Amino acid sequence: MPLVDMPLQKLHNYEGINPRPDNFDEYWDKALAEMHALDPQVELVPHALDAPFAECFHLYFTGVGGSRVHAKYLRPKHVKEPHPAVLFFHGYSMNSGEWCDRLGYVARGFSVAALDCRGQGGLSDNSEGVRGTTLRGHIIRGLDHAPENLYYRNMFLDTAQLARIVGSMEEVDANRIGCTGGSQGGGLTLACAALEPSIRRAAPEYPFLCDYKRVWEMDLSVAAYEELRTFFRHFDPMHQREEEIFTRLGYIDIQHLASRIKAEVLMFTGLMDTICPPSSQFAAYNKITSPKKVIIYPDYGHEGLPGCKDMIYDFLAKL
Repeated sequence: MPLVDMPLQKLHNYEGINPRPDNFDEYWDKALAEMHALDPQVELVPHALDAPFAECFHLYFTGVGGSRVHAKYLRPKHVKEPHPAVLFFHGYSMNSGEWCDRLGYVARGFSVAALDCRGQGGLSDNSEGVRGTTLRGHIIRGLDHAPENLYYRNMFLDTAQLARIVGSMEEVDANRIGCTGGSQGGGLTLACAALEPSIRRAAPEYPFLCDYKRVWEMDLSVAAYEELRTFFRHFDPMHQREEEIFTRLGYIDIQHLASRIKAEVLMFTGLMDTICPPSSQFAAYNKITSPKKVIIYPDYGHEGLPGCKDMIYDFLAKL
């Protein structure tokens, strides 16, 4: 079969090449402590939807850095005992999707929270002195400031904070929470499971935000990763700071968080993916030490994978 990356056998042994900062664990322990100290000021605003078995709400909370973060929250009307919950994370520059897209899980007896990533296509703010969308450039946002100013630091924390908020709902069993998403949402799924130990099952599809240096060396700093090339062209055209830049990106590289995951993981990868190359995904997958499985689609790339959503539904239903 044709290849856009290394053979499957090598993928299963690939450990990634993006540098890991020496103080990586200290960095994330400090970030989590900051998040845990926050008053999230949770607000639920009812949303009308003609679904007799579901209650729907706009859920707002204050995240690290002061941004007001939004998620769609749906819960079953007639389930009395505490029940499982699923968190959904969306693709890059998109939003949390339609309310009705989540009703299948609510009908199954789950509460559901679908996050809007701050400053992207939904209702979450990104407090950088302006209101509304910042659209693209999030990988490199904050790259020339202190590592604590990286956009994805706070974005990863939002996923963990949402998990804690949902787990604190009286209708939710905090020991039965899962998460899922594709591309950026796949990366956020792994970040959430790494930063919030209550996550029991995680189902990422072709995760983004992994092994940035590998993406760059494969000349795939285009499409979703184009901003890496843009940054070098504008701010380091002779690559004199290359090692420093990739090391700083290491703070927000999912592969370096993956060893923290305690959840059972079901990952989906297309071997023809030229947006998030398979090796970058396996750099994270191979560092997961909890129970895990990867479903391979040899002829598919960064696109809808047949049967994937049904397998995720069955996987999360076991919560």
